Amino acid sequence: MTQAWQRKEGKNPNGGLNDKGRKSAKGHHLLPPTTNTHNSRHKSFCARMRGMKTHLTSSKTAHDPNSRINKSLRKWGC
Repeated sequence: MTQAWQRKEGKNPNGGLNDKGRKSAKGHHLLPPTTNTHNSRHKSFCARMRGMKTHLTSSKTAHDPNSRINKSLRKWGC
C-alpha cells in the first residue's frame, strides 16, 4: 500500500500535505508551510516552485487555480 502523502487522504485540499501526509513521509522531516517572508524556508520554497511551475507545467495547468502547484504556491504565500 502506498504512503498517505501519495494518496488523497494525505493531501490538503487547499494545497500541500496535511499533518497525516507529512508524518507518513518516512525519512523526511517535513514542516508545515510558513507565510513568514523573512524565513529562509519560505524564500527557498517559493524560488524552487516558481521554477518548477515555469518549466514543468503545461500552459493549461499553469493557469488552472485548482492545480496542485498553484494551490501550494497560494498556501505558502508565494
